[in-house]
Amino acid sequence: MVLDFMDVCGVLLRRERDRRMTSGAAETLRLPRHVAIIMDGNRRWARARLLPRVLGHHAGMRAVRNVVSAANDIGVRYLTLYSFSSENWQRDAHEVSDIMGLLRRFIRENLAEMHARNVRLRFIGGRDRVSPDILRMLDESRDLTEANTGLNLTIAFNYGGQDEIVDAVRAIAREAQTGKLKPEAIDRSVISAYLHTAGVPDPDLVIRTSGEQRLSNFLIWQSAYAEFVFTDTLWPEFDRKALIAAIEEFSRRDRRFGGAGEAA
Repeated sequence: MVLDFMDVCGVLLRRERDRRMTSGAAETLRLPRHVAIIMDGNRRWARARLLPRVLGHHAGMRAVRNVVSAANDIGVRYLTLYSFSSENWQRDAHEVSDIMGLLRRFIRENLAEMHARNVRLRFIGGRDRVSPDILRMLDESRDLTEANTGLNLTIAFNYGGQDEIVDAVRAIAREAQTGKLKPEAIDRSVISAYLHTAGVPDPDLVIRTSGEQRLSNFLIWQSAYAEFVFTDTLWPEFDRKALIAAIEEFSRRDRRFGGAGEAA
């Protein structure tokens, strides 16, 4: 019994040490204002452990909590997580149902804490095919946290970057058709204002876990000049240290935006 108690104490002490070390490291970094993450690898994590896929998604949900907490602690202002794409409806119906259940659970179990920590929560993506009870939960979460001034957490759910651009083009066309918007006035800033992410700065850093190296239809307009960090770490294993490591890599980049560099 004493040994068990000492083991628990050791785990807690190591966690606190890691938190202090990573927080201290973050203070010396050039922080990206907006970090966007393609959370990939839940199913592979489960398969490697001979577990059902749903347990991989459960583990991924724990990673979401850890990364949101870490981003808030180190001072990232905007965090966008790609949780469910518009193409993911093609997956097995049971898996989709499990993911929907996990979203409900995530909101029920974490909304109060995120609100208490001054996190502002919003969702981007289509509302088609999403059940009314989930839509209601998303809207209530957004409304509850709307006045918060801490971390801006965006969940991309039932989201596709190409669909987002199509939606924007249609809205702009309607405005032009009614004479509210002149075609010659349409520029990049106008298009950005009609995207789902209107009001959110473009991502500085896009992270993809699990070793894959593609955007998969995620923030394709907004990521034009983002820095990319690809890691072999599967999403359920992505934690505070991994986030700091990605930001360290970002800090070493020379962001030129098509010019001569930031220093110039």
